[in-house]
Amino acid sequence: MADLSQFDPNSPGLLSNNIFGLPFSEEDARLVLLPVPWEVTVSYSNGTARGPEQIFKASLQVDIYDADVKDGWKQGFFMRESNRQLLLKSDYLRKEAELYLKFLSEGGDISENEFLRRSVDDVNRGTEKMNEWVYAQTKELLEKGKLVGLVGGDHSTPLGYYRSLGEQKGDFGILQIDAHADLRNSYEGFKYSHASIMYNALAEVPQLKKLVQVGVRDYCDEEVNYIKNSEGRVVTFFDQDIKERQYEGETWKSICDSIIDHLPQQVYISFDIDGLDPKLCPHTGTPVAGGLEGPQVFYLFKKLVESGRRLIGFDLNEVSAGHDEWDANVGARMLFKLCNLMVK
Repeated sequence: MADLSQFDPNSPGLLSNNIFGLPFSEEDARLVLLPVPWEVTVSYSNGTARGPEQIFKASLQVDIYDADVKDGWKQGFFMRESNRQLLLKSDYLRKEAELYLKFLSEGGDISENEFLRRSVDDVNRGTEKMNEWVYAQTKELLEKGKLVGLVGGDHSTPLGYYRSLGEQKGDFGILQIDAHADLRNSYEGFKYSHASIMYNALAEVPQLKKLVQVGVRDYCDEEVNYIKNSEGRVVTFFDQDIKERQYEGETWKSICDSIIDHLPQQVYISFDIDGLDPKLCPHTGTPVAGGLEGPQVFYLFKKLVESGRRLIGFDLNEVSAGHDEWDANVGARMLFKLCNLMVK
C-alpha cells in the first residue's frame, strides 16, 4: 500500500506524482489506466493520439474530492506512460490513411491504384496489431487483479480490451456515450475503423450481450438497419428522441431509468467524448452539434451504479490534444468521475 501520510490532498498536483497528482505506483494502485495513443483511421480531424498525454497534464488541475465517491482516490489510480512505438506507428500509418482518404474524396477508384491498395492493407494490419497489443496489456492487468480503464486515442482502441474483459468476466453489456453509432462495416475500407468499433465488438466478442447507446445523432441507413435487425441486442437512445422527451415534460431521471433497464448486471462504459455538446470538446475528431452536458452524464453513471449493476471497465476516447487545453481539461474531469465510480 502507498504511504499517504505525507500526501496533502488539498495541495496543488505535483508533476513528480502520477495522474491527478496522486502518489501511487502501478503496484499500489487498484485502478490502472492504459493510454492507447492511436488515431490512424480518423476521418475528419486528428489530435486524439496525443489525448492521453494532454489529459494527464490537465489532470493535475483536478481537485480530488468527489461528493459521490468520497476518498475514492485513496484506493489508488495510476496511469502508464504512453507507448512511444505505438504513437510513432500511429503517426506513420495516419499519413498513409490520409493519402488514401483524400484519393477517395476526389472520386478515385482504388482498384486502379496499387500503391493505395497497399496502404489500406498496411493500415488494416497495423490496427490488428494495435488490437493485439491492447488485448495483451489488459489481459495482463486483469490477471493481476487490477481494475482497468483505457484512455484513447480514437474509438477504435478498446476492442482488444473488450475481448480480454469478456474472457475474464463473462457476459456483459456496454453503455456507449457517443454522437455516432459506430456500427459501420469496414468504414472507408478500414476493417478496424473508429466508425466500426461497435460493429466489430458485437461480431467478435461473444460475451457482449447488450449494447445501449446514448446521445447518437450522426448515423447512416446501414447503422439504422443494423439496430433494427439486432433483435434487441442494440438499443439506441438517439439524441433527438431524448431532447423531444424532455421538451414534452419527461424528466432526465425517467429517461435514465429506461436506459439502465436495458443493461445487464455487468456493465462497461464506453465514453466517446463527442457524445457531449461540442462546446465541451470542440477539437474532438468528429464533433456534432447537440449532445449531452457533463452533469447529465454523471447523473446517468451515478444511477447506473445505484441500480446495483457492477461497473467492470471503461474507456474514454476521442479527447483531442486541441490548441487551448480545454478538451483535455474536460476530459480529465470525465476521467476522474469514471475512476471514482470504478472503485465505489
